[in-house]
Amino acid sequence: MASSASKLIAACALLTWATATFGMQSQCAAASGTLVTPVLELYTSEGCSSCPPADKWASAFKGKDLVVQAFHVGYWDYIGWVDRFAAPAHTTRQRELAEKNRLRSIYTPQVVVNGRDWPQWRGAESRISGAREAAHTHIALKRLADDQFEATVTPGTAGAAQAWAAYWTVTEHGHNSKVKSGENAGEFLKHDFVVRQYTQAGEYKSAGAVPTRLVLRSIAATPGHERQINLVVFEPTSGKTLQALSLQCQG
Repeated sequence: MASSASKLIAACALLTWATATFGMQSQCAAASGTLVTPVLELYTSEGCSSCPPADKWASAFKGKDLVVQAFHVGYWDYIGWVDRFAAPAHTTRQRELAEKNRLRSIYTPQVVVNGRDWPQWRGAESRISGAREAAHTHIALKRLADDQFEATVTPGTAGAAQAWAAYWTVTEHGHNSKVKSGENAGEFLKHDFVVRQYTQAGEYKSAGAVPTRLVLRSIAATPGHERQINLVVFEPTSGKTLQALSLQCQG
């Protein structure tokens, strides 16, 4: 009897722990404010000798109220060093932005703020952080499970775009590489806001202030690296940011 009672107590304790753990996970949530959160995109490459200063510059935005995303591209890999963080989808997005900005070509390092090319990024920290407008779109973001996240996007009834689109990114801090060849041979590169996953969430038509539910199944977190789950809502034609939100959960 004593053994059975002990097993029952242990089982109840385990169930309580599991329930509490799931509850803690579900409590990780955030909501956007009354102003549009700026979105900064950095297009960079470990094979580009002029990119490390831009990487360092972007890292200075840690802890700031911005959504920062470092998209690594692979079109410099042929020089002699393959960027392990690059993905073809990143280059595709950069080309789409170049078309919206009427640029003749793509390049690195490139900084894009709220969908607009920002070539004079050096020393522009205060202007980027202060580039805010009143928000007509609201985002609520929460974690459902370890690698599952839900967003509720509510377009405004006044001043909102007739159509909107969205994409998710998963970004991580604290990555580094010892480069052995190419333009950065011998350099020890440090990266924050590294895009590890980029997922388009579709295009939608506004129907008043009717909420739309979006769900992300993310890649697993990389141990030892802080990660952020980001959702960016933008105008499909211009690429202008309507609202953005970043969520960083502990555990």
